[in-house]
Amino acid sequence: MKVMILAAGYGKRLLPLTKETPKPLLKIGDKTLIQHNIEHLIKNDFTEFVINISHLGHMIENHVKEKFSNINIEFSKEDKPLGTGGGILNAIDLLGDENFLVMNSDIFHKIDIKNLPKEIDAAHLIGVPNPSHNQEGDFCIKDNKVAIDEFNDLTWSGISIINPIIFKEKNFSSDSFNIWDTVLPNYLNNGNVSAHKSNDLWIDVGTHERLKLANSLYNDQN
Repeated sequence: MKVMILAAGYGKRLLPLTKETPKPLLKIGDKTLIQHNIEHLIKNDFTEFVINISHLGHMIENHVKEKFSNINIEFSKEDKPLGTGGGILNAIDLLGDENFLVMNSDIFHKIDIKNLPKEIDAAHLIGVPNPSHNQEGDFCIKDNKVAIDEFNDLTWSGISIINPIIFKEKNFSSDSFNIWDTVLPNYLNNGNVSAHKSNDLWIDVGTHERLKLANSLYNDQN
C-alpha cells in the first residue's frame, strides 16, 4: 500500500518559525516531524511514498532525499497549497488505483498502523480521544462506522486509508479544497466510512504550545 504524506501547508500558527522553515521540518528532539513520521511508516512495512509540497517545498524535498535516499519517494508539487483534498487529487495519478494511506506530516504520534484494514468502501479513519484544543470532537463511531452527532468523542488523527475512487468519480469545482468538507460528506451519510479509535500517543503540532509539548514528551521518553 502506498502512502501519501501531506506536507504542503503554510503553518501560519507557528510563525515566525515557519517563515523560513516549513512546518514538517520543525524538530521534535533531534529529528524533524516528517522524519519521525517516515521512520514510523517504514518500521510498519510501508515502502512507497508520495509527498505533496508547496511552501518552501524544496527544503522538504532536499531533506527527505538526504535522509531516505534508498526509499521510493515521489513528490507532488503545488504552486500554492491545495488543501487536504486538493493535494490528494493533484497527486492521484502518482497514487494509482489501489487504496492508500494518508498521513499528515505535522503530527507527532505512536499510533499503531500495523494492521489497518485492506478493504474499505470509501475511507477508514483513525480517531483519537478529543484533545483540549478540540473538545467538541469531529466524529463518533457507531457499528464501526463514522457518525457525527452531539456526542462526538473522537478527533480525526490525520491518518486514514482512502479508496481513490472517491476522487475519481466526482468532478470538483475547484482545485483547492478540504477532504472532510468536500469529499467525505456523501460517503459518511451513506455509511461508507469506517473508523477505529486509537489511545496511542498523538499530538497535532499546530501551535507553539503543542510543539513545546511534543518536545517535552519526546525528551522524557529518551
